Amino acid sequence: MRVLWPALVLAVVLTPQAPAYDTKVLVTGHELPKELSNVGVEEHLGAALDLSLSFTDETGATIPLGTFFNKGKPVLMAMVYYTCPSLCNYHLNGLTNAMRELKWTTGQDFELVAVSMNSKETPDLAIKKKANYLQAYDRHQGDSGWHFLVGSTENVQRLADQFGFKFHWLEEKQQFAHASVAYVVTPDGKISRYLHGIQIDPGTLKLSLLEASGGKIGSVLEQAVMFCFQFDPVKNKYTLYAWNIMRIGGLLMVLLLAALFIPIWWRERRT
Repeated sequence: MRVLWPALVLAVVLTPQAPAYDTKVLVTGHELPKELSNVGVEEHLGAALDLSLSFTDETGATIPLGTFFNKGKPVLMAMVYYTCPSLCNYHLNGLTNAMRELKWTTGQDFELVAVSMNSKETPDLAIKKKANYLQAYDRHQGDSGWHFLVGSTENVQRLADQFGFKFHWLEEKQQFAHASVAYVVTPDGKISRYLHGIQIDPGTLKLSLLEASGGKIGSVLEQAVMFCFQFDPVKNKYTLYAWNIMRIGGLLMVLLLAALFIPIWWRERRT
């Protein structure tokens, strides 16, 4: 399924340099320029990422992508670039705002991995961008869960292809045209959910991470809530799943009838 979003316009029409973190963002634009006709996302739900792909982290260390998938936690990923004048900052702002609303913390309950689509960017840029967002996240116990990567043209493109993420360089604009989407990936490296857009709903993010974790994070109550919801790709969020609610209702009815009739049956049997 190919998805094109109006938010793509920001990659072209917004020319001023956006701040590294800005909570007051005005999003405008509704028409899709012709140069963005081959930009978008083809969802590959359930596909496995190549965890052997190597990238360089913000410290300058070259490591395989699988480094972030050996901890039994879901991984929230984004493909951005650190010198982006507009859309990437808005997207990372939205992710950070949503994560601040969760009781779960990066490094403890899930990992955040941002990968630059610009193979010319360096770890020096990555570490500066990471520092800005760690300050905005303002939860220092989660610092170890943030990772900002750069990589070769080949590996960046291979990862983008696996995500179904289509982007290209606009020479006249001196910037990349690309979509705004976050990826929720299971602990073993399979794509579990696509979260499109700039502003990510905290509730949707929470349920996506819970679903991807396979029950490894979240309380029993949260697992029960997850059973009642199903992701709606049209609305880009989780909605009540009527069939499972009916199943729960039927189970409760059986338990209620059992509670009423078992004592009666027991008394009659004793008599």
